[in-house]
Amino acid sequence: MTYIITQPCINEKDASCVDVCPVDCIYEGDDMFYIHPEECIDCGACVPECPVDAIFVDDEVPEQYTDFIAKNYVYFDVPVPS
Repeated sequence: MTYIITQPCINEKDASCVDVCPVDCIYEGDDMFYIHPEECIDCGACVPECPVDAIFVDDEVPEQYTDFIAKNYVYFDVPVPS
């Protein structure tokens, strides 16, 4: 399990989530932040800090944002889980 950052983060890029991550697994991309799926410890500290409610557990990503699951894994060149 990991957390996924979704569409509301695009061009928002508020770094509040980065500041609270205890393992520094949130990285800044060109248009949004990404959570490294192999570094995330599933603590959830980032979720309440997101001002645009863009962060979800991977199996709870709302249907309209499910494309962001693959986008997150591809960003880190990690195989997307089936």
